[in-house]
Amino acid sequence: MLKNNLLLKTLRKEKVSRPPVWMMRQAGRYLPQYIKLRDKYDFFTRVQTPELACEITIQPVDIVGVDAAIIFSDILVIPQALGMTVLMEEGKGPLLPNTIKSLKDIESLDETGITEKLDYVLKALTLTKKELNNRVPLIGFAGAPFTLLCYMIEGKGSKGFEKAKAFCFSQPELAHQLLSKITRATIAYLKGQAQAGADVVQVFDSWSGLLSPVDFDRFASPYLVEIADALASHVPVILFPKGSSYALHSLSGHKSVSGIGIDWSIQPDKARKESQNNIVLQGNFDPSKLSMPPAEIKKEVTKMIKAFGVQSYIANLGHGILPHIPVDHAKAFVDAVKEYSE
Repeated sequence: MLKNNLLLKTLRKEKVSRPPVWMMRQAGRYLPQYIKLRDKYDFFTRVQTPELACEITIQPVDIVGVDAAIIFSDILVIPQALGMTVLMEEGKGPLLPNTIKSLKDIESLDETGITEKLDYVLKALTLTKKELNNRVPLIGFAGAPFTLLCYMIEGKGSKGFEKAKAFCFSQPELAHQLLSKITRATIAYLKGQAQAGADVVQVFDSWSGLLSPVDFDRFASPYLVEIADALASHVPVILFPKGSSYALHSLSGHKSVSGIGIDWSIQPDKARKESQNNIVLQGNFDPSKLSMPPAEIKKEVTKMIKAFGVQSYIANLGHGILPHIPVDHAKAFVDAVKEYSE
């Protein structure tokens, strides 16, 4: 039995005394304890060694006091498992040297044995679940199909992913074939995560905001919903389509979706209205605001919770925590949520 089950209670829409709190990218780059491991082991060694991934996952629970742990991994493990080469250079981001250009490239992606290929993530989840000893829930995750397509076509990070978008618009049939393949692999992977110990899963669509509402409905939404439909009987599903607040209305109508993450580009009252007040919302604190003095952070967090309301709300950032944020500022964010009372 979980000692702190605030996150799960909230996702079940049960009454809580305060919102649960965790932060995207909480396991990693802003923590001195993580930087020591980063200096010692390369990125994929950290991801692929269950003991290291477990240690990194638990660090923010011990140090910052969040209400949930999220497994330390990366969204690009799916393209890797499909057979693509993924390189990660510290400070430069990912590089996929052999991009998808044709039907032949899509057909060469091997979606068999995904859970076996990503067994190291599942082992990390099982080990972390054991080491957490029921203190807090454990969140698993994957990248959304459209976001993964962006990297698989573009070959690296980009502000606009013009090449990937051009591929979708000029060769929509191929784009849908690729998206379907990624979706099947992601469903198998997330089901494996649920079996390995994840209490909740989140699907990160980091680049869906590059799409218009119409194109989101073509290239992002169907695959997000397909994943949620496949996972809902196994584990609660949170979708995070960053920059796509226009999708709140449609996504919140799907019973398989337990929660939707939002960034800072939409006001809490509008988010509640757009989602018809019938789904758990998560977010939307601007990560840059963690640069403010701790006392100011606490004031802003209090305002944010008042605006969303305590029920059916998960306090979080609108995107990942930034590398330069002092640990005591991250702690101020978490403490402000924990100290909140109506």
